[in-house]
Parts: sequence; C-alpha cells; structure tokens
Amino acid sequence: MYEMYIGLGSNLGDRNANLLNGIAMLEDISSNIIKSSIYETEPVGFLTQPKFLNAVCYIEIDLNPFELLNELKMFEKSLKRTKTFKNAPRTIDLDILLCGDMIVNTSILNIPHPRMLERLFVLIPLMEINPTLLNPTTGNLINNTLKNYEDSEIFASVKLISKICR
Repeated sequence: MYEMYIGLGSNLGDRNANLLNGIAMLEDISSNIIKSSIYETEPVGFLTQPKFLNAVCYIEIDLNPFELLNELKMFEKSLKRTKTFKNAPRTIDLDILLCGDMIVNTSILNIPHPRMLERLFVLIPLMEINPTLLNPTTGNLINNTLKNYEDSEIFASVKLISKICR
C-alpha cells in the first residue's frame, strides 16, 4: 500500500466541477482519501490566464507511483487536458507530490514534486491536511517552508473557496 499526496488544479471550464471530478476519480481508485479545502490562486509562470482552483488529497492506494501516473494522465485526457506550452491554462492538472519517503528521479516522474516547495497552491492545502509532513529529501518539516511565505503578498492572495467534507 502506497501513501501519496496528489495536487489538483484547474483554471478552464467549470473549475470547481473539474476539481470535484478529479477528487471523485481518486476516491474510486484509493482505499482511503483525505481532502483539503479548495483554494483560488493566481497563475504561476504564464500570468495572462484565469485564476486557478487548487486542492491536495492524501490517498492510500495499491498502485505504485508509475501506475498511478498513468491513471492520472488518462483522467486528464478524459477531461480534455491538452498540453500546449509550460504553465498553460488547463481543465485539470493532477500531480503526484509525495509518496511516503520515496525519492524518484526519472524522465517521466519526480517525487517529491520538484516545485512543490515553491508553490503556495500546494503548500497551503498540503499543510491543511498534514501539518507535520516531512520533506523526504531533507527530513525537514514542510511546514517550515510555508512559514517563510506567511508575510508575503502572494500568501495573502490565496483565497479559501470552500471546505470539502472529509
């Protein structure tokens, strides 16, 4: 059994429905799920696009990270996700953030997600569901990284949209 954290994001179409569909897909393939609230955030990288809705889910699953990655990519395709350029608008984005204390560095998958500590749309919901989570590469609390952002304008721009019933 693998314990994974999955980041979800959407900024095209019915953003909320896209996230809820992504969460439902995770519920269908996992034996246990814990869901964060949904947050609205500014885009990163390519700035002239709609705001995102983001969430994070913890799941327990029998699929290994590579098998789950295939499932996530098929689901993104089912919601008409097309990759046009880096940080482009998207109907849905599903990323494996962490898998226990596993470290993976391949051409198709990196765990921990290489940019998760730079992104409040990941850190805030991640810390909501597990404030004592450790970074497997450093052994440090991920919450300490979030504290570095608390006085920033970017932190203030993250808006809680809705609580998800666990």
